Amino acid sequence: MLRSDTFSYTVQARSSTSDAAALLSDLTRQGELHPLIVRVRRLPPRHGARASYAISDRLVAGPLRFRTTYQADVLISEDDEIVTVARQWPATTVHNHTRLRAEPDGLVRIDVEITLTAPAPLFRYAFRQARAAHLALATRLGAALDRLDNPPPPT
Repeated sequence: MLRSDTFSYTVQARSSTSDAAALLSDLTRQGELHPLIVRVRRLPPRHGARASYAISDRLVAGPLRFRTTYQADVLISEDDEIVTVARQWPATTVHNHTRLRAEPDGLVRIDVEITLTAPAPLFRYAFRQARAAHLALATRLGAALDRLDNPPPPT
């Protein structure tokens, strides 16, 4: 039996929608933002995907530390919308729908909705890990985009 639930968050940063979309749709750049990711490899795009990746995460469950690798596909990559789906065995999917909107004063608003589906015995752990990782990503995202807009002065 599968269970599913959704969480969402919003980030505002000083950035253009195109720069924010470029960062969020290139999963090779997610290692600097996503606290669980330890490796990202680009794969040939799967049918219907704009880009495909193999992503390795480092997870902790009590005293156990382990790595897991899953596939992620970028399905839509526009300046105002990004849709990705990640699939991991057994029967676990993470669907990410991101909407980007320019706001006054050079800000971008990023609204993210994450839906996780997993087998009932794994669901609580997987959902808790996904939510914590993506909320940490959200705090790092604003700072990363602000740095893109305001690079440090040359030394």
